[in-house]
Amino acid sequence: MQHQPRNAEVELLYRRHGGALMLFALAMAGDRGRAQDAVQRVFLRLLEGANLREVVDVRAYLFTSVRNAILNDAKVRRRSVVLEEESAWFEPPHRDYAAEFNLRRALATLSEDQREVVILHVWGELTFIEIAKALEISANTAASRYRYALAKLRQAMCAKENTCANQ
Repeated sequence: MQHQPRNAEVELLYRRHGGALMLFALAMAGDRGRAQDAVQRVFLRLLEGANLREVVDVRAYLFTSVRNAILNDAKVRRRSVVLEEESAWFEPPHRDYAAEFNLRRALATLSEDQREVVILHVWGELTFIEIAKALEISANTAASRYRYALAKLRQAMCAKENTCANQ
């Protein structure tokens, strides 16, 4: 990508990554409006000519930029954000509202560090190396957080659903 992206290039980046970035922002911000604002600020900066010439991994850069926008907004607001129970993370064809609710509740019990890694890996489809760059941690730390988070989620979901007799 050139050092100053053109409108078509920014549009292509938005089409490829906008949905995952929005899910990530929503999970971090807990508010659809603030999540949309963060994603829009990132792409507006690109349209205004942000320099991407030295960016090695554009997808990781976008997730990092959205994360930073959310964190900056949280600092300004100086209050914690609670994820709204009614917010939809995805719209599957045969939506299981109870399972979605249970998953969101289980995700909310994870530490913020673990929740970020799970969301970046599952919904953002980032590798542990990309997550490490985005969160400024080692790839091993990212993988460990993911592994511990999955264990906690499995335990929470199995206890709720009574479905995991022999894990």
